[in-house]
Amino acid sequence: MNLHALSQIIVVALLASAVGCGKPVAPPALSVSGHPLPSPFVLKGEPGRPGGRLTLLAIGAPRTFNPLLAMDGASDAVVRLLFSGLITLDAATQEARPALAESWSVAPDGLTWAFKLRAGLHWSDGRPLTAADVVFTWKEVMYNPDMNRITYDLFRINGKNFEVTQLDDVTVKVVTPEVFAPFLDFFGGIPILPKHVIGREVAERRFLSVFTPNTRPDRIVGSGPFRVKESRPGECVLLERNPEYWAVDAQGVRLPYLNEVFITATAGASTTLLFLNGQGDVCEQARPNEFTAVQESARAGKFRVIDLGVGAERDFLWFNLSTNRNNIGQSLVNPVKSAWFRNKTFRQAVSCAIDRNRIIQLAYDGRAVAPLGFLSAENQKWDNPDVPRFGYDPARARSLLAGMGIQDRNGDGVLEDTTGQAIEFTLISNHGNPAREKSGQLIAEALSRLGLKVSFQPVDYFTLLARINDTFEYECALMGLSGGVADPAAQMNVLMSNDPMHQWFPNQRMPATDWEARIDFLMNAQLRTLDFATRKKHFDEVQAILAEQQPMIYTVAPFHFAALRPDLVNLRPSVLTTYRLTWNIEQLALKSTAQSPESSAR
Repeated sequence: MNLHALSQIIVVALLASAVGCGKPVAPPALSVSGHPLPSPFVLKGEPGRPGGRLTLLAIGAPRTFNPLLAMDGASDAVVRLLFSGLITLDAATQEARPALAESWSVAPDGLTWAFKLRAGLHWSDGRPLTAADVVFTWKEVMYNPDMNRITYDLFRINGKNFEVTQLDDVTVKVVTPEVFAPFLDFFGGIPILPKHVIGREVAERRFLSVFTPNTRPDRIVGSGPFRVKESRPGECVLLERNPEYWAVDAQGVRLPYLNEVFITATAGASTTLLFLNGQGDVCEQARPNEFTAVQESARAGKFRVIDLGVGAERDFLWFNLSTNRNNIGQSLVNPVKSAWFRNKTFRQAVSCAIDRNRIIQLAYDGRAVAPLGFLSAENQKWDNPDVPRFGYDPARARSLLAGMGIQDRNGDGVLEDTTGQAIEFTLISNHGNPAREKSGQLIAEALSRLGLKVSFQPVDYFTLLARINDTFEYECALMGLSGGVADPAAQMNVLMSNDPMHQWFPNQRMPATDWEARIDFLMNAQLRTLDFATRKKHFDEVQAILAEQQPMIYTVAPFHFAALRPDLVNLRPSVLTTYRLTWNIEQLALKSTAQSPESSAR
């Protein structure tokens, strides 16, 4: 069945489930004209005027509108439009810019920060937003481990909280126990919560049940560009512009331009297929293997395609380097194989044996590049280009293995170690991702040509997660690692040896190797200075160690693309965020309602 035929079936099912969403309802009336804003944030861009509806497609239905609980993609797609932090990250420049706070400063000690809120801020229900809401968010929610179950430890240093105090209605002071390098982005980006709406629920320890899809829309109060107008759990969410939003365009017109954003749940259907059938206005999370179908459909002129290039996501394989035992005392990894896997020369040789260009052509239709370092060159601020490289070079791979005493000792085409043990292992990955499955097959073939006996075994996604995260019963795995936040602090969960996401050997009580201990030291050191040059020096060394040790053997970094209706303007595409086209949705306008230079002159 071809792409378009399948999409027709899916569209019928989706339309049947979404009947009625977006029809007029009668919630309590909210003001449609906001209070004056004495000190708005001025966003540059083409002038526009409010009008129109943008339809977005979410993978699944949102489970919550609570920003601290929005861990699934569908919930995050809504929550990001409802709330604001003190600062926000410009996805195109990766620089912090003002949001609820119009300015901030840090004392010479690097510990004491001050944020000044904009004068005249109001919540989406028209009530004043003040420094008291900031203090409430931190003292009552963020620093309550029963309510903040995800990032509680991130904002504590050596067991101590940041001290958050209100100096006046528009000024907040924060003192950190030690210098915390990513403070501005991490602390400043936390969504501020409305004390007057959820204060009682927080006091009564009912925070985890606030802001659900069943909550009455007028009780879902935020400070983002939109507010909830209607919610039909499991089906759709209709948002309307927040008249109290704190940003304007260069002509003083209050943002956002769009009147409504309609977010519909796809119920497991492909968002790309639905987009191609006109059920959405934007397609920003398409898979690389869908590019050809989307590009061909775009020729009819109903939408346009934007090629975004390489992003932060890349696939990689790794060996299980754990030395732990299971609950019956057996080694998680066969000790003979573990000796190979834990030898960096073996991992270097495997990297040299992988024909990444072949993978790019056969699995990604040429729409990928071959990454060899921890960061991509697109991350110009932090990338270290001067690291060891172990690209495709079969002769070098054989030489490296020979240096370990690994060679074909009996002429059967399979390499053996010094004890005569054949080098063989199983590579696992997940079903359902055609490009990755093809990559796994090609990797196994390339390693077999070298003389390594590799069995590729795709498994269902949840089985894969259980084996790599819970039982640790595997030898080698192929998966993807996504990114977005450029700061090295965002990589702590992968690089620190005691973290569950330290994929090749997670949850170490003490670093298992000297090089992992060195990475731990460097990652902690870069957190404790605000000097960029010092941080860069530490992180450059981390990247050099990773390149030498090859705990993660990178395979491909796919090109990304997005598609959209042709009359959507003011785009600033960024490949470093999930919302590649709509991250600046407050600025987006429909050309049919956009103000032209001629009309503005009149």
